[in-house]
Amino acid sequence: MKHLMTCFSCASLALALFLAVPARPQQAGRNLVPLTEDTLKNPSPNDWLMYNRTYDAQRFSPLQQINQSNVGQLKLAWSVTEGAGAQEGIPLVHDGVMYLQGPGAVIQALDAATGQLIWEHKRTMPDNIKGGARAKTIAIGFDMVYWTSPDSYLEALDARTGELRWQAKTETRGATQGAVIAGDKVISGGACGGKHENCFIDAHDAKTGKLLWKFMTAAETGQPGGDSWGGLPDDKRTTGPWGLSGTYDPTTNSVIWGIANPTPNTRLERHNGDFNAIPTHAPADLFSNSTVSINADTGKLNWYYQHLPGDDWDEDWTNDRVLVSTALNPTPATAKWFNKKIKAGERRDIVLATGESGGVFALDRHTGEFLWANPWPYDVPNFFLKNVDENGITYLNESAMLPRPNMTNVVCFFNTRSYWAQGYSPLTNSLYVPFVDACNEEKTSDPGKRSSHNGVVRDPSKLDELSGVSKINAATGKIDHIFKGPAPINGSILLTAGNLVIFGDLAQHLRALDQETGKVLWDELLPGPIASSTITYAINGRQYIAVNTGDGLLTAGVAAYNKSIQSARKVNTIQVFALPEDVAKQTPLAPAANRKR
Repeated sequence: MKHLMTCFSCASLALALFLAVPARPQQAGRNLVPLTEDTLKNPSPNDWLMYNRTYDAQRFSPLQQINQSNVGQLKLAWSVTEGAGAQEGIPLVHDGVMYLQGPGAVIQALDAATGQLIWEHKRTMPDNIKGGARAKTIAIGFDMVYWTSPDSYLEALDARTGELRWQAKTETRGATQGAVIAGDKVISGGACGGKHENCFIDAHDAKTGKLLWKFMTAAETGQPGGDSWGGLPDDKRTTGPWGLSGTYDPTTNSVIWGIANPTPNTRLERHNGDFNAIPTHAPADLFSNSTVSINADTGKLNWYYQHLPGDDWDEDWTNDRVLVSTALNPTPATAKWFNKKIKAGERRDIVLATGESGGVFALDRHTGEFLWANPWPYDVPNFFLKNVDENGITYLNESAMLPRPNMTNVVCFFNTRSYWAQGYSPLTNSLYVPFVDACNEEKTSDPGKRSSHNGVVRDPSKLDELSGVSKINAATGKIDHIFKGPAPINGSILLTAGNLVIFGDLAQHLRALDQETGKVLWDELLPGPIASSTITYAINGRQYIAVNTGDGLLTAGVAAYNKSIQSARKVNTIQVFALPEDVAKQTPLAPAANRKR
């Protein structure tokens, strides 16, 4: 593509190319409108600029051309087959161009109306590093695309050409998380890889790549949270954000991020055989399994909240955080644990979080104050928490823990959700979260040996209800399971103003539900399993639904929960759907107020 662009400067060669090669509609890539900080705050409904569309991470699109009455008429608009390898990313769309990470160390730009390749950037990898597509998120800002490479670099590419603008080394951390834009900064995280020095979230200047700050996710001695590790030396402390990236809140100028479990996986291993080196309530081994709020300018901690203190089972509270403004009214009938100081109808800016271990929490966005929480997807005896007290402090369920070597115990839940994103709809004031009803069988070994674990179905007699979608009211915490089925849902939730919930599963089904009732309105069989993304966008007055198919790191393990589910493995494609053109012309894309944005 670089050669083609150069040749267009020469009239004779351009004519020769025009006569020899069929025309390709790539004008969108050449006329790209650079993004500003203002447009990032208030994006066009036609675009999908962030992995969860907007800064608040709600995954709600104001597009309504595809709606309850016509979603059944969706047809395949175009598809592209990608190379083999892990696929865990989520595409972005701006100004008619789709940007995505392909299998291997590859970033591509495609015409989002046709799937035609505009440019491809392939990073040359060292011989000792395999180039997977493990980064969950890429970012776009100004006129650049940002991604984290498998060899631990943050790269900025020219959004029009794919050429490298700048790169920054990020120690040797694993590029499993990715990058998000935060005003004039790029925030990124990744896996620690067993090394304390890799456990950090960092900010780079989006235009130059200059490192602005680092926040260490495994708190160090003398720093906030540093005394929570039971005296463990700093170089033995590891906990990092390997999953979905966090959220930037421009209203508070803060970065709100989720942190994963501490490693090794059990307390005995982490603390030299001393199970009681840390308490069974928060805080313990900070900032593991916590939500942290970080000042976006300085990298300093604003507040933290620990959902799972001193993990004993390899559970994670990394992945996305959703920002919502709502009146609150939790009651004993709707929330098992809630802050009694809340006045009914009191309006708050809140953070909504769900974890791999199950559980859903609402926190005050400004202070981290605990507001309400529920066991999720179900309240079971071996749920990982036994209590959240009046101060919001979490207490572990000690009956599910492993205080001695050579023990086996089962805690719920496990991979109930992971890097498949949740979403929020302002139409219903509800969080929509996919779940898998599985638990964790953990085993400790002899001293000095690693523990092991295995995911197990909680109730094998109900495999027809193994997975589902929960609708969780943001004001009250009330949980309704609006959909259940036998195939594990690893696809991100997409919500639209057409009153639709759209998601995919590992049995290759892409579905659209009614947001209120969960009624299935559309069900399409795709050529491979859906392990992460679903997005929507519009070009020239036509709305599209796009999804990747393919395997992620957890796909095979989660799919094994139901042996009856057959899926075509390792089929990496992009599938894009739209209404027939004559039907699309009959329905506006969005309400008038949104079309003007």
